[in-house]
Amino acid sequence: MTLRDRREFEALQAARKHERTPEFRAVHALRAGVEATLSQGVRSFGLRRARYGGLAKTRLQHVAIAAAMNLVRIGDWLAGVPIAPTRRSHFGQLVRLAGAT
Repeated sequence: MTLRDRREFEALQAARKHERTPEFRAVHALRAGVEATLSQGVRSFGLRRARYGGLAKTRLQHVAIAAAMNLVRIGDWLAGVPIAPTRRSHFGQLVRLAGAT
């Protein structure tokens, strides 16, 4: 347990209040979409490692990966594959279950 001084506590409460505003949620939703796209590129297409040396070849690789991701997403959409739900940690699942009872 941590006790914070009054200024830190009030700043934390203000930040938490700001997180519940529609403006924050809209910006966060946009960021979450970008993060999901980058995560898919890293996990499925090897986006983290450049296969070639040089900025021009690396850029070409990134463009090719982006095109491949778009083709995979279009194929999944045409096949009716649902978008995967957001993963939750084990602790997050327990908290959700505890709140339901």
